[in-house]
Amino acid sequence: MGGYTLIENASLLKRNTLRVDARAKLLAEVRDASKLPELLDFPAIRTSRLLVLGEGSNILFTGNLDGTVLAMETRGVLVEQEGDLTRIAVAAGERWDDFVRWTLGQGFAGLENLILIPGTVGAAPIQNIGAYGTEVAEFIESVEAWDRIERRVVTLDRSACAFGYRDSLFKHEPDRFIVTAVRFALPRQHVLRMDYTGIREELERMGVSHPAPFHVAEAVVHLRTRKLPDPAVIGNAGSFFKNPIVDAAVGEALKHERPELVAWAGKDGRWKLSAAWLIETAGFKGMREGDVGISNRHALVLVNHGKASGEELWAFAQRVIEGVHARFGVKLEPEPVVIGTS
Repeated sequence: MGGYTLIENASLLKRNTLRVDARAKLLAEVRDASKLPELLDFPAIRTSRLLVLGEGSNILFTGNLDGTVLAMETRGVLVEQEGDLTRIAVAAGERWDDFVRWTLGQGFAGLENLILIPGTVGAAPIQNIGAYGTEVAEFIESVEAWDRIERRVVTLDRSACAFGYRDSLFKHEPDRFIVTAVRFALPRQHVLRMDYTGIREELERMGVSHPAPFHVAEAVVHLRTRKLPDPAVIGNAGSFFKNPIVDAAVGEALKHERPELVAWAGKDGRWKLSAAWLIETAGFKGMREGDVGISNRHALVLVNHGKASGEELWAFAQRVIEGVHARFGVKLEPEPVVIGTS
């Protein structure tokens, strides 16, 4: 069919980085965003659950999906120059890491700290992906999406996207918008973010005294590859747990009790706690039961050592959440979307 392909009883094993062997009743691979209205009018799709899936790097299936998985596989990058600022419209199906490397090669700044994050460009605003002191929302000018309620293409500016920590409008209305493109505003010159733990030390190790964006990107690549297991080698979804945000009183009490607590004071007076520190201190780093465990390289990473089911992975994650809460009184939340739980 022109612009899309439909596959019945489709395996999702290679479409999620946790390597869960789940299946979807129907898989729709979309190569032309203009065909979405036609595709979504199919009775089998219109009357069942619809899940938009990128590279599956931010999802945990705890069972099969009795509905349709829609995979945006559109491609394209459009550049518009305006003074020192460049606007870049990118199709949702482009790979995020490929796009970041392209921007660096073109001499743009801003996204260097977000290199090596798996997933697609269309998924980036949904999660408001972030790493090493940078969030993608800072450089998004607008998001183009198909509005399933109004049945039209809409353009949502940054404020309308309601970005927050690992959060956005798209998370709060998951059944409404299908992201088709993202417009970025990138400068040629940008103050480099090098204060996040390890970046300056890595630059020194590299012998770089006057860093450019591509140097920071290289430092982040070194840090990520040392800390985070490669999904191509062992099933994982990167950081599985969010850093919890607590009121100042809670943070201060914990810091008083545990001076070694890793935490950061936010601009709003609240504290962001290191979920990795909480998990490791609670004794879960490197723990394994069967094919499920927490990486011995990074306490935030839930791993599938072999053929663990989604149910087994989620049960182990719940055990970590409960263990941290019992130890510190702080409730962790998962970063990935968990499909199949109430």
